[in-house]
Amino acid sequence: MEEQFILRVPTSVAERIDQVLSENPISSDDSSLDLSFSDDGRTGTFIVGNQKLSVSLLDLPCILESYKSYDDSVLIKTADISQMIMVSEECSPEPEGPDYRHGLTPPMRDARKRRFRREPDLNPEIVQRVEKDLLSIMAGGTAHNVDIEVVEQEEDEEDEREEEGEKMDCQPPGKVNVPEADMNDVEMNEEAEKSESDGSFDTM
Repeated sequence: MEEQFILRVPTSVAERIDQVLSENPISSDDSSLDLSFSDDGRTGTFIVGNQKLSVSLLDLPCILESYKSYDDSVLIKTADISQMIMVSEECSPEPEGPDYRHGLTPPMRDARKRRFRREPDLNPEIVQRVEKDLLSIMAGGTAHNVDIEVVEQEEDEEDEREEEGEKMDCQPPGKVNVPEADMNDVEMNEEAEKSESDGSFDTM
């Protein structure tokens, strides 16, 4: 892994830096670049030719990953970037505090308030007590200050339900009720058969 940082400069200074890096400076004064920090490690000066600008080392709201490619097809991760060096112009105010509220792109503006989950409000004493209980349980002990309540199931109600289920299984199937209309049809068919049989005997 490499060590990298982001250098954010004004547009006019960026053009001068591009000319210096391309080895085609406009004048001999623009051929020098220098970056130095004070004792606190957060503020310093950035020199381009004969111009001195103030510098601030800021912490980004999230970690950025940088990649590079040798064949324009496969990306290889090179570093994690969490800080940015911001070069300010003489008339612009310096940023307040070491934390930079915004990301590098417009969607990440005020990212910590809009996009990140807020930390829950937890009592540190409760967290320490739970941690001690977990360690004691993992060591084979028990948790402290725990109320244990034993609840017995009511077996009488379960027994009554089982008995009712057995009674329902033992009951014989009910008689099938035949509609009256069907019974009348059967009786009429029997009478017709009797009359036909009687008529056959008469002919003989």
